[in-house]
Amino acid sequence: QVQLVESGGGMVQPGKSLKLSCKASGFLLAAYAIGWFRQAPGKERETLACMSASDTTDTFAADSVSGRFTMSRDNAKSTTYLQMNNLKPEDPAVYQCAAYQGSSCRYSLPTDWGQGTQVTVSS
Repeated sequence: QVQLVESGGGMVQPGKSLKLSCKASGFLLAAYAIGWFRQAPGKERETLACMSASDTTDTFAADSVSGRFTMSRDNAKSTTYLQMNNLKPEDPAVYQCAAYQGSSCRYSLPTDWGQGTQVTVSS
């Protein structure tokens, strides 16, 4: 069955970096768009970035993380990554990856979710 497993979360000091990974199984990652999201306590889920299947440059990122977070994907490893630099006190949340129902970020919706990984930023 479809499974997405995130890893790489943890606690870091402000200004430091973390790299999250999301390993996909049960489907061909290369055929689908995939995205990263986060949700902090008491807040709505926020879309951070998405990469379409056919055009790896079709990536959009939320303004809140633009210039600090970078998404990439390695289809051969069925894995997507979220490189997070210059982490700020407002970044703590549960970070999740999700596979979309189609190949395009713009014309499909996320349907299959990982369990999430916690990121904490504290001095």
